[in-house]
Amino acid sequence: MNRHVRTVLGDLPAEQLGRTDYHEHLLQVSPLLAGDELDDVDRSAEETALLRDSGFDALVELTPIGLGRDPRAVREISRRTGIHVIMATGVHREAHYPQDHPLRRVDPEDLADRFVREIEDAVDADETGVGPSSPVAGVRAGVIKVGVGYWNISPFERSILESAASAQHRSGVAVVCHLEMGTAGFEVLEVLTAAGVPADRVVLAHADRNPDPGLHRELCTTGAYLGYDGPGRAKYWPDSVLIDCLITVAETGGSDRLLLGGDVARRSSFRSYGGLPGMAYLGQRFVPRLTAAGGETLVHQVLVTNPATVLALDPQETGTAVADVGRRSP
Repeated sequence: MNRHVRTVLGDLPAEQLGRTDYHEHLLQVSPLLAGDELDDVDRSAEETALLRDSGFDALVELTPIGLGRDPRAVREISRRTGIHVIMATGVHREAHYPQDHPLRRVDPEDLADRFVREIEDAVDADETGVGPSSPVAGVRAGVIKVGVGYWNISPFERSILESAASAQHRSGVAVVCHLEMGTAGFEVLEVLTAAGVPADRVVLAHADRNPDPGLHRELCTTGAYLGYDGPGRAKYWPDSVLIDCLITVAETGGSDRLLLGGDVARRSSFRSYGGLPGMAYLGQRFVPRLTAAGGETLVHQVLVTNPATVLALDPQETGTAVADVGRRSP
């Protein structure tokens, strides 16, 4: 049965996705990142082109509802650069939303309905979660993004996880969960799987913020995917720690459960804004070192095979048409 990935330009056969950066933000505005907003479409397109030129074919844009998403702009970036972009629906961890944020008042069932509409029909340009519906025709989400705090799942976050689980049942897409500093992975899986989400439809983002290969191997045995998205963060540890951890997990049976991304996420880190290291750091600096240490086969598994598997959905499950989206020219 053919499997497809839902991009902002239509559904793409999974085998055509190519090298995928599973975690980036093209446009994002959050009170937690005051002064570091990503709000310039042209600069985000320039940065995306740098990632493309470093050897990537696709990225997952993991900015959820209420944090500056712009479906029209993301579609335009994909068209300009030729990068396949999978966009997220969902709601982030509680700290990103002030106490008076409208999303805090949305009924969990209504929120699940919105996630499904954004996956099956169109991403809504309304970022409040309660405003008039303003779907952007032709742009659909292909993944659900959620998040939890440091060793904590608040009542708000638990409710979001349950909304995401409901939407996952109805849509078939994967759920990507932000783990603050790599904590609470098993606890998140407990909530999601209890709500009926298969573990192999869950991605635990930032697993590498706690670079413990033994823990990672245990998480892999559940069937969940682990996101390594911390290259270049030398203030925590050198890239060698992440490379060693990833290879150890792969060699002990977890190679088919690992993903790689940059999660650059800040204007001070985008070259297009004058910052460093930029989205291209992943392809220019980290991937060559991982290749030298772990080999081409492992890199292909992590960048091509695994993303295509976890991001794929069966179009017959959702009842939606499949568009013919080939490689676009920049």
